[in-house]
Amino acid sequence: MVETVGDGGGPPAAAAARVGRAPSWGAAARHLQEDPVLRKVVEEIGPCTLRPVKREPYEALVRAIAHQQVHGRAAEAILGRFLALFPGHAFPPPELVLATAPETVRACGFSGAKLAAIRDIAEKAVGGLVPTRRASHRLSDEALIERLCAIRGVGRWTVEMLLIFTLGRPDVLPVDDFGVREGWRVAAGLDAQPKPKDLARIGEAWAPWRSVAAWYLWRAADAAKRTAFKPQ
Repeated sequence: MVETVGDGGGPPAAAAARVGRAPSWGAAARHLQEDPVLRKVVEEIGPCTLRPVKREPYEALVRAIAHQQVHGRAAEAILGRFLALFPGHAFPPPELVLATAPETVRACGFSGAKLAAIRDIAEKAVGGLVPTRRASHRLSDEALIERLCAIRGVGRWTVEMLLIFTLGRPDVLPVDDFGVREGWRVAAGLDAQPKPKDLARIGEAWAPWRSVAAWYLWRAADAAKRTAFKPQ
């Protein structure tokens, strides 16, 4: 398996790419401020600027594999070479990926494990296991997690990132993510990060806006690195 769960420590760099219409998270912020710890985070960070990226799940998964365990710039360089193999396509359809010699794709800079994962994603997209963006709207968060985790190299963390940053699902709390747990540690003034199961229990009160809570916790962790955030 390619993925290291929670190794991202925050939202994927690719999430800063092209975006759709900005959602309004005002109701989410008001709800989260009922939590005494998150109230201070929301006040310090300000309005949520989470913006889902308008991509097909297939594309999002391939990009996620490319970014696993490498620096963001290196991953984008590899993806650039990959896209150059398919002129005339904003992103290559899975049929074309499968029709391309594996060694040609690997020469872009992918490891053998990542190449195998990308081909499996393409195969599952052609076969319908990876739903289109439109079809994904008919599936629950847990149904998508169970379905997509059957793909080589794709784990729960990767699907949770897809749910938040590609599909815009509002109630996903990636408790295995280092950055989310670090954000809670900082905000709550703890000596150690909470265990995933403990954060999941704490986060039950944040429903139905746990994706927004995760965004604020990522921001709190980032701000703490710059000493801008003052925990309670």
